[in-house]
Amino acid sequence: MASFTATAQQKLLTMEDAFMNSSLSPANLRRLNWVPGTNDYSYVSDKMDQLMRGSVRENARPVLSLADLNAALEKAGTGKVANVNGLEWLNANEVVLKQNGTVFRYNPQTKAGQVFYRLDAAAENPDFAPNHQRVAYTKAQNLFISQPGKENQQITQENNPAIMNGQAAHRSEFGISKGTFWSPSGNSLAFYRMDQTMVTDYPLVDISAVPAKLNNIKYPMAGGKSHHVTVGVYNVASGKTVFLKTGEPAEQYLTNLTWSPDEKSIYLAVVNRAQNHMWLNQYDAATGAFVKTLFEEQNEKWVEPEHPMYFVPNHPDQFVWISERDGFDHLYLYSTNGKLIRQLTKGDWVVTDLVGFDKNGREAYYTSTAESPLERHFYAAELSTGRTGRLTQGSGVHNITFSPTGQFFIDNYSSPATPRTIRILDTDAGKITKTLLVAPNPLEGYALGETTVFPIKAEDGTTDLFCRMITPPNFDEKKKYPVVVYVYGGPHAQMITNGWLGGSNLWMQLMAQKGYIVFTLDNRGSADRGRAFEQAIFRQVGVPEVSDQMQGVAYLKGLPYVDANRLGVHGWSYGGFMTTSLMLKKPGVFKVGVAGGPVIDWRLYEVMYTERYMDTPQENPQGFEQANLLNQVKNLKGKLLMIHGTVDDVVVWQHSQSFLKKAVDEGVLLDYFVYPGHPHNVGGKDRVHLYKKVTEYFDEHLK
Repeated sequence: MASFTATAQQKLLTMEDAFMNSSLSPANLRRLNWVPGTNDYSYVSDKMDQLMRGSVRENARPVLSLADLNAALEKAGTGKVANVNGLEWLNANEVVLKQNGTVFRYNPQTKAGQVFYRLDAAAENPDFAPNHQRVAYTKAQNLFISQPGKENQQITQENNPAIMNGQAAHRSEFGISKGTFWSPSGNSLAFYRMDQTMVTDYPLVDISAVPAKLNNIKYPMAGGKSHHVTVGVYNVASGKTVFLKTGEPAEQYLTNLTWSPDEKSIYLAVVNRAQNHMWLNQYDAATGAFVKTLFEEQNEKWVEPEHPMYFVPNHPDQFVWISERDGFDHLYLYSTNGKLIRQLTKGDWVVTDLVGFDKNGREAYYTSTAESPLERHFYAAELSTGRTGRLTQGSGVHNITFSPTGQFFIDNYSSPATPRTIRILDTDAGKITKTLLVAPNPLEGYALGETTVFPIKAEDGTTDLFCRMITPPNFDEKKKYPVVVYVYGGPHAQMITNGWLGGSNLWMQLMAQKGYIVFTLDNRGSADRGRAFEQAIFRQVGVPEVSDQMQGVAYLKGLPYVDANRLGVHGWSYGGFMTTSLMLKKPGVFKVGVAGGPVIDWRLYEVMYTERYMDTPQENPQGFEQANLLNQVKNLKGKLLMIHGTVDDVVVWQHSQSFLKKAVDEGVLLDYFVYPGHPHNVGGKDRVHLYKKVTEYFDEHLK
C-alpha cells in the first residue's frame, strides 16, 4: 500500500486550474532530447525561449535564441515563429524547422540558415527520411516527396478520395501510428494504400456552415465490410512503385512494417480478420514478391502484434521480437531464417517497450513492470545469455530516452512523493552522471487530501485489482462522505500507477476538495497485466469489468466513512460504456452517473477493435445482445447524464442517440448534453465547460 499527503492548507483548485493551468503540472524540460550522433542533450528554456545544449560532462548553455532564428528566417524570406518549440536536430550541428510549408535549416553556431526544401502549403503527415534529406507528406488522398533542389514529386495519382495513400491504416490499431516508412538510407519509401470504397459511408453534420453541411466518413462497423490495405514501395532513383504481394484475403491486417538493415527486404506482421492468427512475413523490397514466413503465432482468443522487429546492431541477421505468447509480453531473439535463438525475458510481468541496444549489439535495453504492475523500470538484457539487470533506482514510473551512442540514457521519473526528477545515467553501471531537473511540488500550498494506492482481490480471491482512493482535505473518519467512482476499464489503458498523484488528475483532487471521496479501480481487461487478465473480456465485454468494479463498491461500502447511499460514477468512451453498464446492470447501487461518449451497442463500433474482443455480431450474437445497453434502459434508477460530441468519429453519435430514443420509447427519464462540433474528446477551453457540467451534476444530485 502506498499513500501520500500533499503538504498544504489554504488554496483551493479552480476548474481552470484543473485543466488549463500548466504551472500546476510538475516542471519539465521542454523538447528534451539527445543531439544526433553525440552524448549531448538539448532542451528549450521556458524563461528565455532559447535552445539549450549540454553534455554529460558540461552544464547546458544557450546555443540558439528566438531573435537570431527569426532574423535568419526573415533573411530567407519565410515568416517569423513565435517560439523555438518546433526545432529538430538535423545533425550534430544544424537544426531544422517546419514553417508554413517550408523546411528551414539553421546552424546555431554560424547563425546562418537557408530554405532546405519546400512542401505544399496543404501538406499533412510529414515524415522525414532518417538523414533528413527527403520528406514524405500527404495531401488529400495522395502521397508526395520533397527534397532539396527538386520539384515536389507526386508519388500516387489517386482521384478517388475513398482510396488513401500514405496515411495510418486499420484505424491506428496494432501499434500503427503513421502510413509512411522510409528505408534506413532514405532511398526508398514504403507506404500504406487503404482502399475504403467497400466501406459504408457514415454521415457527420457540420453545423458551422449555413445551411449545415454533410461530411461523410468511412466507418467500418463490426461484422460489416472492412477496408482493403496494400503496401507500396517507391524507389526514389527509378521513380517506380511496386506493391508487396500480400495476397488474399483482402480483409486482413498488415502491421508492424520493418525494413531490413540492407534495404532488400520488408517484413510485415500479417493478421487475419479474426485476429487469432499472425504470420511474420518477408517480402522482396525490389519486386514485392513474397519470400517466406519466418514464424506464426496463434491464440484461440486474439493475437495483437504491436511492435516492429528490432534488428540487432552489427548482426543484420538477428532481431528481437516482442510477443505475448507465454502469457506476458516478452523479448525473443530470432535469426532472419525464422529460428528462435532464445527467449530473453521471462516472468509474470510485462515488457512495455524495447528502448534500444548498445552499439555492439551485445545488450538490449527495455522497460517493464517486473518490480510491480504500478511501476516502470529500465533494464538491460544480455543477448548471449538472457541475463538481465535493472538500471533505474527508486520506486515509481521511469520514462527513458536512450542516447544515440547507447552509452547513456535520460531518466524522466516520478513517484507519489516525487513530482519529477530528470537525470542522465550511464548504461554500464546505471550510475547517475548528471541531474538535469528536480521539480518542486507545484501543489505546495493547496489543500489536498490523501491519495492511497492499494490492491483488493477480485471475486476469484487471488487476482489483484489495483485501486486509488483520494480522501478530502481535513478528512474525518467519523463523517460520512459521498463517493465518485471514476472509471475507464477498457483495453490499452491503466489508470493507476506509482507515479505523481498516483496517476490521478487535478479534477479528482478538486472533487476531493469539494468533499467527495474519489475512487478508481483498474479492472480485468485493462492494460499491462498479462494476457489472462486482458482476455477475461473475450466475447463478453461489460461482464468481468462490472464484476470487478462491484468488488470495489463492496470495499467502499465496508468503510465506515463512506455513505453507501451516495455513490456516483463517471467515465468517458469505454468509461462511458462502463458508467452506463453499472447504472443499468446494478440498478440502485449508484445514485448518479455521468457517461461521456459512451459505446451503447457494440455493433455500431469499428471492425478492428470490436472483433478482437467480441468476434463479429454474426459469430457471437449472445455476447453482443448481453453487452447491448439498449436492452437494459428500463433498469435505470437514479440520475444519469449522458454527454456526446456531435461529430464524434470514434464512438459515433448514434450510440447515445439510440439510447435516448429507447429511453423515450420506454418512458425512462434521463439528462442529456451535447458538444456541437466536438469529436470524441472535448478538448481545449471547452474541457473546462465539460467538467463544470459534470461537477455541477454531482453537486446537484449526489452531495
